[in-house]
Amino acid sequence: MKLFGYVVINIAETLLRFLPFPCKTGLRVIGSPDKNSPVFLTCNYHLTVERVKRALKGMNAYLLVANSRGINVWCASVGGHFTVHDVISVLRTSGIEQLVNHKKVILPQLAAPGVETTVITKKTGWHIIWGPVYARDIPHFVKNNLKKDQKMREVEFPSKQRIEMAVAWAFPISLISGILVLLFVPEILLPLVILVWGLAFALFIFFPIYSSWLAPDRGSTGLMFMLWGISISALLVYSIATANFSWKFFIQWSVISFIVIFILSVDLNGSIPVLKSGFIEEKQFKVMIDESRCKGAGLCVYVCPRNCFRCDRLKKVPVLVNQERCIHCGACIVQCPFDALFFESPEGGRIGPETVRKFKLNLLGKRLSKKVRYS
Repeated sequence: MKLFGYVVINIAETLLRFLPFPCKTGLRVIGSPDKNSPVFLTCNYHLTVERVKRALKGMNAYLLVANSRGINVWCASVGGHFTVHDVISVLRTSGIEQLVNHKKVILPQLAAPGVETTVITKKTGWHIIWGPVYARDIPHFVKNNLKKDQKMREVEFPSKQRIEMAVAWAFPISLISGILVLLFVPEILLPLVILVWGLAFALFIFFPIYSSWLAPDRGSTGLMFMLWGISISALLVYSIATANFSWKFFIQWSVISFIVIFILSVDLNGSIPVLKSGFIEEKQFKVMIDESRCKGAGLCVYVCPRNCFRCDRLKKVPVLVNQERCIHCGACIVQCPFDALFFESPEGGRIGPETVRKFKLNLLGKRLSKKVRYS
């Protein structure tokens, strides 16, 4: 019965993924923990909590659920809805300090863009350990003495996640548009639903094929018109093959397909975790290291979701080896205790640590131009 409930929750909350699903904050007891048991912390997005609890099944641990306004860890942290204050609040109010004889708490790595560990340690005395990107890796992480390998640190966009994202987009769009056409032109309901689901799956399932075309300076505009061109071509072929061509039919479905494709592709930066975020209209910013400030703490290595950093054993400092993979999440900049990292534009303009920590990403994965200040 528990498995059935878990499956139902996954299906229902995937269909409505873009809606907040808050659950109760506070302490969850997993198994029979004692004073030496590990303490995990996550957001209060219901599906995330259920997946973390399932990953912890069979262990003895404490799970703290912090307020993220019912939004998942990644979106909440980069958007400023899951912050250091939310972590401190649950550490102080949950009673966890009376249950363990240590002060180590494991946070999900994807919270790094929004949760400053130095502030938490300074105000509470709790030491932060960055857990793996995905809950599925928690058992291996625990067996490995709370240490992550490179694979545990990297965000992916595998077929399962692409299917989930396609469903998350297709369901609400087809539901809302279906209700509208049912009221005015019910005869196009079925082909409209098929179109929406077909385009959604095409956009996300075939991402590995077209991803190389999404250069930072092009965005998703080219992709949008390419998909529209394919849709129009398919529509034309269908009309001719069925001897059902008419300008009214062709124009009607051309407009409908464009609207659907626009809605699907307008938020690619926010929907696909391996795409860059944007700065104004400019996406050519690069993460830079001020070697005079760097002391080799290495936090950038452990929080980067794209494995852009490596530790140079000779210099004993991190080095950028995969700059082209950077998605501008800002996690490395936020977590560096020496403020040695910053964003730099091709013209030499800088966006420093304090600005990155203050101004988060909006729902489209961009930092608002009026709020960003260059030095």
